[in-house]
This record gives sequence, C-alpha cells and structure tokens, in this order.
Amino acid sequence: MSTAPKPIALPVTAVTCLEDRAHIERTVVLDLEAGVQRLRLGPVSALAVDRTLHAELTADHPATVLDVRIVRTWTPRGPLSSTDDDSALRRRVHTLEEERLTLGQRRDRLRTRLDLLGRLAADLLREIGEGAGSGESDRTRWSRELDRVDDERATYGEQLRGAEARLASLSAELGEAERVMHLAEEEPAELAGHVELTVEAAVAGPAGLRLSHLTPCALWRPAYRAVLDGGSLTLETDAMVWQRTGEDWSDVRLTLSTARSALATEPPRLDEDRLTLTDRSAAERRTVDVELREEEIGALGPAPVLGLPGVDDGGEARVLRPPAPVSVPGDGRAHRVALSAFTTAAPGEYACSPELSPLVTRVVRFDNLSGHALLAGPVDLVRGTGFSGRGTLDFTAPGAPVELAFGSCDDFRVVRQAEESRNSVGISQRTVVTRTVRLHLSRFSAPGEHDERVVALRERIPVSEVSAVDVRLHKDACAPAPDVVDAEGIARWDVTLPPGGRRTVTLVYELSASAKVTGL
Repeated sequence: MSTAPKPIALPVTAVTCLEDRAHIERTVVLDLEAGVQRLRLGPVSALAVDRTLHAELTADHPATVLDVRIVRTWTPRGPLSSTDDDSALRRRVHTLEEERLTLGQRRDRLRTRLDLLGRLAADLLREIGEGAGSGESDRTRWSRELDRVDDERATYGEQLRGAEARLASLSAELGEAERVMHLAEEEPAELAGHVELTVEAAVAGPAGLRLSHLTPCALWRPAYRAVLDGGSLTLETDAMVWQRTGEDWSDVRLTLSTARSALATEPPRLDEDRLTLTDRSAAERRTVDVELREEEIGALGPAPVLGLPGVDDGGEARVLRPPAPVSVPGDGRAHRVALSAFTTAAPGEYACSPELSPLVTRVVRFDNLSGHALLAGPVDLVRGTGFSGRGTLDFTAPGAPVELAFGSCDDFRVVRQAEESRNSVGISQRTVVTRTVRLHLSRFSAPGEHDERVVALRERIPVSEVSAVDVRLHKDACAPAPDVVDAEGIARWDVTLPPGGRRTVTLVYELSASAKVTGL
C-alpha cells in the first residue's frame, strides 16, 4: 500500500446520466514507480456499484492494472473539536439544566411541607375528637386552626402544581435543545469509499488512469419552455437533473441518455393461441348486436402512467449533450441544464371541441427545428403577458410538426345543444336515428378591438364498422355544411367572428339500421 498521507484525488470528469442511474467516469494522471504497487485513490461515492468498476491505463505507458476494488470505511458520529468559548446553544442547555435542578429541589421542599401539613391536620382532628369526648368545647380555636391549615395546604398545593407544570415544559425544552446541540456540534456519521488500485509498471513515469462505474440515486427528465411572441415561437429544451450520489459533479461533460440498462433483454415467450370456429345459432343469424363505442385516436408514445413517468424516446435510445460543461450539486434537488433553443414561425388558430370542453383554446403549430428529437415532457408556456400555464409536449421526431395549446381565451363563449329523434320507416321497419347538434359561438371583445378572428369548431360524427348500420350526413340540413370531414368522423368549421359577433352552427346526421340490428 502507498505510504502517502493522503489518497490521490480522483475527480469526476464525465457523467452519462441514464433514466434512473448514472455512469461516472474519472480521470487522473498517476506518477508510477517501477514494479508492483498499490495506490489509494478517492474519495469516491460509497454508492458505486462494485461489479461495474472498470479501470484502464493509457496505452503509451508500459503498465498493467492487476486489481481494482472499492473499500468503504464508516466514520462514526463524534464530537467536534472544543473551543475556548462555548456556543450560545451550549450555554442555553447549561441554563436549562440549572433551572431544572432548582425547580426539582423546590418541588421536593413543597412535597415535604405538604406532607407535614397533612400530618398536622390529622393531629388537630384527633385532638378535637379527644377534647369533644372529654367534654371540652373550644370551637373558636378549633375553627381558626383548621382554617389556617387548609389555607396553607391550598397555597402550597397550588405552588407544587405550578412547579411540576413548569418542570415538565422545562424537560421538553431541554430535550429539544440537547437534540439540536447533538446534531449541530457533532460530526455526522459518514460512509466513505476509496479505490484501491494495484498496478505493475515496467518503468517509472506518469500514466493516465480512466476509471468508470455505475451509481444509483441519479436521474433526469426533459423539460421545455415555449415563449410565444406574436407570430414567432422560441422553444428552449432543458433537462432537469437530480442526483444524490454523495459527491458533487463540478464542470463535468454531461451526457443524457434514454437507454434503460436495467431492462431485461430476453425475448418474450411464445405461447399457443388457438383459434376455433363455431357455427352461429339461429337467433344469432337473425340479429346483429351493435353498440356505440368511443375510441381514442392512436398517437405515438406509451400510455400515460401515474407517478413519475419514464422518458418516452419513441422506442430508440436517444443521446443529448449540453453545449458546455455543467455542475450538478449532490443535494437531491432539481437542477435545470440547458440543451438547445430555436426560434421559428408559429401560425396559430383558435380551436374548440364543444363536446369535450366549452373553452376556445389558442393553438400554435410549428416544426421541430432543434436538430434532435423532442422527448415527451412538461413545457412552461409564456406569452407576451408572462407565464400563462404549463402543458405537455409529446414525442416529436426531428423536423416533424408540433402542436402546442397556450390556454383558453376568456372572450369566447360556446354553448352546445344536442337533440335526437328516433322513428321506423319502410316495410322493413328500418330504424332511423336523427341527431341535431347546434353550436352557439359568441365573442366578447374589448372596445379597442377591430380585427376578425377565425375559430376552428370540431364536432364528431359516428363511424360505422358494420354494413348493417349506415351513417349519413345531411349536408342540406347543416347550416352551414362542414368545411371538411376526415376519416375519423371529425367535422370542422372555420367560423369567422368580428368583435361582438355571434354565429350558430348546425350539424345534422342520421344513423340508419335494419330491423335485425339490436343495441342501437
């Protein structure tokens, strides 16, 4: 073992922060001697995973790493070095101890005096009984003596209760002060780790060492800040980094990765899935059972989960790097690290889906020009008036379109009314369900507004999956007819409203089903 009084410093130079852990890399230049030697380096985090420890020397030096291991030492809690002047906290504890001792002595004296008064009262009552039995009658003296004893017992009893109450509160205060002094004036217990490195060098000289290992208690998540200024939008991509590994990361090369090293790599097991065909019964052939079902339009990315979500990387490991070295203290708090920023034109619209919400929302659309994929995460929304709320950004590939909602507009009001009528027509008793939806849109504008605004209204129409049910839009009855109806049955109107304007949009469609259809 090296006889150096202090271990060789082994600073953190590079960190790859994964989804729930970190890969730490340390580099140092060693002054090796010829022959086999064992060096002590550190300190390092005691949370380092031993089986991931790897050390290698520079190839230009004739030296070989024979063994590397982490040795942990536990330093118990001990008192701090004493000084000439006691601290204010220690003097406070000393004052409380003296006051408790004085109160304890006074309590004991009061208990003794009350005990003597109790004996005096018993003797006085015995004397009264004996005197009354022998024919003596001195009521004035007996009353005076009894009153004096009772008054003294009441007075000293009240003093005893006050002393005991003060003594109880004093004991609690002293215990708290001692606990605080115990924490403030004693060295905390510490678990430290050092690296013991055994190397064999053919010749003496300097050699570079690179040591790496995994460490838990570190993670990162993406975060964004969108600033909307007129028709342009600035999107800042940041990373929120937490780490409590027991050491600070100072001016390190930080790499943020979405790789999940903890996931198993075994392929899924293949189980038998047998399909069987059965003949339909006569009742099943006569009827068609249908039902109205709501389907959410599929989007890229995993389903949302409760709690702290993982990083949605679109199924492919992504790597992000800050443009400059960063420092992350090991305090367990969130630290924001800037990654990238870009400014682009962001045309917007006012959109509303009255079936879901009566609010009109400002929505902007732009392309991802950051040069890397935008991972799913929260985004702080900032408009000209300041912070307006927080939204969510979904996974977006480089160059793909992005859609962000910047909150609702209070100067719009939307009211939705729906009616339904059902009747049977024809000889086959075909069931026809007619639905009428009316959307009333109003705009309340300030006196200085003169521009018109276009609101995109969206209303859904059922989409039939069976030939026995037919869905048909009555364009003649609609006022006005939808501008477009997509394959998912979403009807859209672009309604232009002047300041203080009002519009009513009517949508009429019918569901037609044969007599053998049930459940409609």
